[in-house]
Amino acid sequence: MARYTGPKSRIARKFGEPIFGPDKALEKKNFPPGFHGLASRRRKKSEYGTQLKEKQKAKYMYGVLERQFSNLFKKASASKGVTGEVLLQLLEARLDNVVFRLGIAPTRSAARQLVSHKHINVNGEVLNIPSYTVRPGDVISVREKSKSLEVITTSLNSRRSSKFAWLEWDNSQLAGKFLTRPERAEIPENIKEQLIVELYSK
Repeated sequence: MARYTGPKSRIARKFGEPIFGPDKALEKKNFPPGFHGLASRRRKKSEYGTQLKEKQKAKYMYGVLERQFSNLFKKASASKGVTGEVLLQLLEARLDNVVFRLGIAPTRSAARQLVSHKHINVNGEVLNIPSYTVRPGDVISVREKSKSLEVITTSLNSRRSSKFAWLEWDNSQLAGKFLTRPERAEIPENIKEQLIVELYSK
């Protein structure tokens, strides 16, 4: 199963944001990597470069590779609503992202691993496809035999209750419900989705 496995701090420094979560390396060196890192701040980026960078940031943030991202954009374009917002809603509805948002895993990559290793149920059935699109009303839960896993218990102990309005969490059952697709204003990620739409429109 293809996914990005390269150096994460380097990518976070490239975008100047902790896109993979808290990063001490980014805090110490808040400038692009490489010999010309500091100097690159002064170079003016082209319109295409700015748009491409925004798409790359979204891909890294949600752990999606080029073909998957392109397919999601086509799906968003064919759907009703504002294309950029629908694209983010589709990314938010990925099973690995929902597991992360519910607080079952500390990062999206950890959530992806939990799903792949069959620790997660959707509507009572084991589902090991991280890219699965969760639908409103779906119940995402931790498998009974996986409830004592350290990564899950540690993550749940540090989660904040009712963090996202489109999700509902039942701590006694270690299960959450995907209530509805989130509005753009509810999605906290710093992504300028209109730049991505402009890039694909060229």
